[in-house]
Amino acid sequence: MAIDASILVLNGPNLNMLGVREPHIYGATTLDDLEALCQERAEQLGLSIDFRQSNHEGELVSWIQESRTDHDGIVINAGAYTHTSIAILDALTLSERPVIEVHLSNIYKRETFRHHSYISAVAQGVICGFGPQGYLMALDAMAQIVGRD
Repeated sequence: MAIDASILVLNGPNLNMLGVREPHIYGATTLDDLEALCQERAEQLGLSIDFRQSNHEGELVSWIQESRTDHDGIVINAGAYTHTSIAILDALTLSERPVIEVHLSNIYKRETFRHHSYISAVAQGVICGFGPQGYLMALDAMAQIVGRD
């Protein structure tokens, strides 16, 4: 299958600590493991992915802005910025790309402040609570959205 759609997979603060950070919530999968799983699924779907992580809001915003010309869709786990960042919301809005929001944990079973997401306002869908499988589900959905299933 020809790879003719590019998906930006963004990970926000503290996701570089997967495998170490609260394994009872986030599991033992590392960010590198997660990237490998996503790369494998993307190849199966005929997608290319650009998998990135940053602890810095401005860097995430810059990458989202670049997606306007470099990518066909965005899968994002913005971590804590999900609940606080109007800047990321604005960047996603102006990207004019389909967005899928993903979270490893079920944010609705956690602290109340995690129940609100700025990103959901622009997302085609939200996947949470399925651990690493949620990223694969997001890529499956994105393949359909960009018409490359």
